[in-house]
Amino acid sequence: MSPFDPEAYRSAARDQWDRAAPGWGERRAALQRVAMPVSTWLVDAVRPQPGHRVLELAAGPGDTGFLMAELIRPGGTLICSDRSEAMLDVARARAEELGAEGVEFRVIDAEWIDLPAAGLDAVLCRWGYMLLADPAAALRETRRVLRPGGRVALAAWDRAEDNPWAAIGADEVQRLLDAPPSDPGQPGMFAFAPPGRVVDLLGEAGFSEVEVDAVDVSFTFADEDAWWEDRVALSTPFRDALGRLDPGGRDRLREAIDARLAGYRDESGGLKVPGRALVAAATA
Repeated sequence: MSPFDPEAYRSAARDQWDRAAPGWGERRAALQRVAMPVSTWLVDAVRPQPGHRVLELAAGPGDTGFLMAELIRPGGTLICSDRSEAMLDVARARAEELGAEGVEFRVIDAEWIDLPAAGLDAVLCRWGYMLLADPAAALRETRRVLRPGGRVALAAWDRAEDNPWAAIGADEVQRLLDAPPSDPGQPGMFAFAPPGRVVDLLGEAGFSEVEVDAVDVSFTFADEDAWWEDRVALSTPFRDALGRLDPGGRDRLREAIDARLAGYRDESGGLKVPGRALVAAATA
């Protein structure tokens, strides 16, 4: 296995998110319907008040932060940020649809937050820290920019076996390409799943009053075709893997994934595939 190259990873990740942005924009509403329990938990956990100054990291379409924007009025400011300018464009369009007020948009790298120390009341990050080359550095930066008593709330994905909506595709791609398993210490969807990982990272970054919970979600699809359309639109790594397969390989992958998805057929004939998010909050 090649050693992990953080800079190469960061460059590749930014390219992947730039290319994924159109799909996330098109499917934003459906994704947020699934994610709403997670977004609500995060917003409640930072205890928003009128006048608060809040940063959302890795905001993507921005839906979690826009929930917060309503609660910090009047006088509050939401800084909606992402490392991908293309993703920020999706968030800008959503803010215009909502008529959101008091929102600033900035390209910010969570590992090096270009904001002054102790200037924020809260930081939100839904499914972002786990994908960073150095999440420990990002959480230290988060602690730095929060005022004493400020709050952070984050979400990550629990174990692969708790998230078949995504793990099935990744498993079968890995099997078909005979790819080595990912190093558990490297960034990825399930990097925060090991027991104690989130608590340790928050504690090492200087946070206190750490709380961790789990939120179950459910992804629904009309059929297997809809699952494939969703994965191709939202997951650049999955789409890129498909591009490396010849037609026979794509057929074998389709058969293998469809066979596993069939186990999640619901009473309507569609698919209902479970997921589980880990959510955490702490005080600076």
